[in-house]
Amino acid sequence: MHVFGDPATWLPLAFAALMGLSILIYVVLDGFDLGVGILLPQAEPEERDRMIASIGPFWDANETWLVLAVGLLLVAFPAAHGEILTALYLPCAVMLFGLILRGVSFEFRAKAPPERKGFWDNAFFAGSALTGLSQGFMLGIYIMGLEYSWGTVGFALLTMVFLTVGYSLIGACWLILKTEGALQVKAVEWARRAKWGALLGVAAISIATPLVSDRIFNKWFQLPEFLFLAPLPLASAALFAVLWLALRHAPDREDKWSWIPFVSVTALMMLAYAGMAYSFYPYVVPEKMTLYEAASAPESLFIMLIGTAIVLPTIIAYSVMAYVIFRGKATALKYD
Repeated sequence: MHVFGDPATWLPLAFAALMGLSILIYVVLDGFDLGVGILLPQAEPEERDRMIASIGPFWDANETWLVLAVGLLLVAFPAAHGEILTALYLPCAVMLFGLILRGVSFEFRAKAPPERKGFWDNAFFAGSALTGLSQGFMLGIYIMGLEYSWGTVGFALLTMVFLTVGYSLIGACWLILKTEGALQVKAVEWARRAKWGALLGVAAISIATPLVSDRIFNKWFQLPEFLFLAPLPLASAALFAVLWLALRHAPDREDKWSWIPFVSVTALMMLAYAGMAYSFYPYVVPEKMTLYEAASAPESLFIMLIGTAIVLPTIIAYSVMAYVIFRGKATALKYD
């Protein structure tokens, strides 16, 4: 264990990186299928099957990353797990209800008679919206240090809306990539509208995060850190410009560039997440508990690292296989 240095230093950092990676992958992958669910009521009944077909092979596997992230938090940082889940118990319960509702309605709409399919479509939308809204609220409260006041709840309500809009944006960009014809044209219009809400959300979080504490403010605006970090907002602005141009000219006649909006939004999410991770490191509970203070014993972490080294590549391999097998445009939805 001592080959790589002090295990009490590198093991907590390794698990924090694994947990952060799991959350990022979840936000991107489950983000687009949540977004498709949120957009479902805006489509015609005959278009909804194609929208569901575009996420059908992926949505349940995407949620595996959330299970992995929460599991890593529990076993690697049990003290932080208790602190965070205690503060976020109610919105977490709402999120779980939304995820359950999504799963049930996804299966039931396939077996319901035609006159009842609309009910389950609405249930799938409700589950997707509840999940996105609750995750946005939890993000806002987390940024505010897990404190409840009129100001922090107000900010959480804003992030609740903005994250849901962000999910609808990446969902629309996924539909641009996976569909064609009239539905693709609609998806472009949905993405054009949603991009401004997502931009406001990123801006609000970027402005609020440094104001939470002097420590975070200094990490961003002291020299030479300010110069070192300047490429982050500049790259984000460039990516938003690429997204704006891509949506302005989409869909192109030969459909060669339909991947650009989805990749641009994904990259934007990655940069925003990287900025948050930099801001809060080394704290796992903002301004209260560092990852080293919250970590399990090094002996326990080392054993769990062996298990993670087996489980994580398996999840990655399965996910890659699914996306490779079901690449290309979504086909007609069949349950034969």
